[in-house]
Amino acid sequence: MTNRKIALIGCGGWGKNLARNLHELGALVLIVDPSPNAAELAKSLGVRCSTDLADAIDDPSIDGIAIATPAPTHFAIAERAMLAGKGVFVEKPIALSTKEGERLREISSDTGEVLMVGHLLQYHPVYLRLKELSEAGELGDIKYMASSRLSMGMIRTEENVIWSFSPHDISMVLGIAGTIPERVSAIGTLVLPQKIADNGTIHLVWKNGLRADITSSWLSPQKEQKLVVVGDKAMAVFSDTMPWEEKLTIYRNEVTYVDGRPKAVKGAADMVDVPQAEPLKMEMQHFIDCLAESKSPRTDAAEATRVLAVLQCAESSLENDNKWVKSEDFIAEE
Repeated sequence: MTNRKIALIGCGGWGKNLARNLHELGALVLIVDPSPNAAELAKSLGVRCSTDLADAIDDPSIDGIAIATPAPTHFAIAERAMLAGKGVFVEKPIALSTKEGERLREISSDTGEVLMVGHLLQYHPVYLRLKELSEAGELGDIKYMASSRLSMGMIRTEENVIWSFSPHDISMVLGIAGTIPERVSAIGTLVLPQKIADNGTIHLVWKNGLRADITSSWLSPQKEQKLVVVGDKAMAVFSDTMPWEEKLTIYRNEVTYVDGRPKAVKGAADMVDVPQAEPLKMEMQHFIDCLAESKSPRTDAAEATRVLAVLQCAESSLENDNKWVKSEDFIAEE
């Protein structure tokens, strides 16, 4: 398969990781970023560096653009790149509104250009195995999910913790649920002086009774990245801070009823063996493959817009005394 040539736009804290993986995959040819650190990194990797976006957009030899700039710039750069005939990978969120997300989806459809969004955990081998087990019925009917992303640091001033941390968790939860929730509410706690939520919890409810909670904080002294999936036959825990061989555990627990009263029955706990691979490299390889084969990515604009709709519902709830918000206010029901 012929490799693709990719330009990276933005080479800050996360962009450096994209640069490393794209370089190791033999696809990186240009970094666009005005910082001296970006120029040094480009030199060390043996690729070109520029401060002008046009050097990437207007270069006919470049097949794809990877965008790792601040969220408010995502829409404009992605739009410009696709209209110029480039495939696009854009870090989360795809844009700042479902209207912008839908517009990028339309451009991708009209131009035939690849549009992929960086919901990294959709490429994590452990999450993919968990999703396979769920879809195969190993857990039974899914009744509840809880996802948490807690750490100390990476505090933002331009966006609250829900927008910063929760997109990955929303993407995972929606991936297992298979559809968007009917309604969403959110609670945020303001701790620091910048007057945006430093801790947040999103509540999601589906028409079929499924419920989920997503918790995030950048003021936690302990790091936690965990997804719990509760079925009526078994339960699963994906804990991404554990060693690889301990990241996924299936608990054969269930609830039975005795004389009409619920009783918890604990079963065996089995660790699930998953071949190890770096999720970011898997994600970048998927982008390269989509460019080469002109195929739709796993995390395409439709998937990203569903995640964005939940984020907008959560934001609306925060602004309206934590009231429930219907997802149909931001995206058409599936």
